[in-house]
Amino acid sequence: MKKLLIAGYENQTFNYRNAFSMLGVRTLSLGNQPGEPSSAAISSPFPENLHDADSLACLCDGLVLPGGGDIAPSLFQCQLKGSRNIDEALDRFQLALLQSFLRAGKPVLGICKGLQIINVGFGGTIIQDLNPSSLDIHAWDKKDRIHATKAPRGSFPFQLYGPRPVVNSAHHQAAGSIGNGLRVAQYAEDFVVEALYHEKLPVLGVQWHPERMCFSHARQDTGDGSLLLKYFLSLF
Repeated sequence: MKKLLIAGYENQTFNYRNAFSMLGVRTLSLGNQPGEPSSAAISSPFPENLHDADSLACLCDGLVLPGGGDIAPSLFQCQLKGSRNIDEALDRFQLALLQSFLRAGKPVLGICKGLQIINVGFGGTIIQDLNPSSLDIHAWDKKDRIHATKAPRGSFPFQLYGPRPVVNSAHHQAAGSIGNGLRVAQYAEDFVVEALYHEKLPVLGVQWHPERMCFSHARQDTGDGSLLLKYFLSLF
């Protein structure tokens, strides 16, 4: 059975772990936040030596960088301009995991914040707070926002969902300048980046939440998120 590391806290990654388990994949998480009990196979997200990321890359077949808070602006050489709910220790470890899985040649999927981690990992930047009109399209409002996007012909979202995928959103930030080797595969009507992929490596990210678009969270007003998850697993 394939093993997939969901690089987030155990108590914040249930939907991701459940969706992939429905696809026959064994998932591991990073444990709970410090001070909280954990039942996960990995007990702490804060190894004393970040080279432990290499051990996780050997142990697992793929990496999922999940949604969460905002990335510390210092990690993309910017001042604080709207970022919040920052966990810099987790950010640094997720970036270390990204590099470890890249060195191991193993697939990486970023979801929401995870897309942004990928972008930062390849030298890109983050828009720390979208303008009000974009927030009306993308920001969490007691539930996911639902909106149409555009996918260029031949891109992986186009192959999975057609030229105008309808997706969910729950974010106030977005990819800014695009990292080295990354290409935009999907964008919203306001040109917010909705999907990225690397031109040579098995790395992709989406700004939306496929784990909340499938199985027990399947919606009638979006595509089937499991199609994206299955596509990622096909890269193994």
